[in-house]
Amino acid sequence: MGRYGKLRGAVVVAAAGMALTACAAEVPEAKPSVKAPGATAATAGGPGPAKGVTIGGKGAPCPLPVTFETEPEWTAEQVTVSEDPDFAALARQGTVTLSCEVDAKPAGHIGFLRVWTGDAPGAAPREVLEAYVGAEKGASKAAYAQTRAGALPAAEVTFTVSGEFTDGPKPERAFAVATPRGAVVVHLGGLDAGEHRAMLPAYERAKRTIALAG
Repeated sequence: MGRYGKLRGAVVVAAAGMALTACAAEVPEAKPSVKAPGATAATAGGPGPAKGVTIGGKGAPCPLPVTFETEPEWTAEQVTVSEDPDFAALARQGTVTLSCEVDAKPAGHIGFLRVWTGDAPGAAPREVLEAYVGAEKGASKAAYAQTRAGALPAAEVTFTVSGEFTDGPKPERAFAVATPRGAVVVHLGGLDAGEHRAMLPAYERAKRTIALAG
């Protein structure tokens, strides 16, 4: 899937001691589930959707400048970039660096919400997204919009990615917010267009519930 095709066979060391591997199909090696404390599902027969998993907060997976809620059963793992410059370059896109992967596989989907963070407070979300998409090999048809994510001003982009490992253009999307600790980009890919559509509720939940971390 564009830039992630380059990640095949590379290892970015994760905090839990696992390796980050990715490929064009976004099919990762099996890794243990890491769920945030207190994650629960909705009571059987109760109203409303099942409660998700909050990440980014104190004591939760993936320390981040923000918190947000993921879908039930999705699992989060912090990513720590290796000191190897080649591996470090693979985990950086535009002005942001991969910090967290939220894996949909335990919920039956093939794909991730990936959270990228920058170290430049005050960066405009639209500019961060433009740099991010500009660094994605095979990206095209980018459409940007100003929006809100939770209570935060945000920018959002939809685009397609084509490459040797994709069966035609594949939809992707991301949103960015600014925080006092730097920009945050939340990106949704997926194995193909069908998986992308199936995972959109997780992306929308993250966008709806995102807030600055305390």
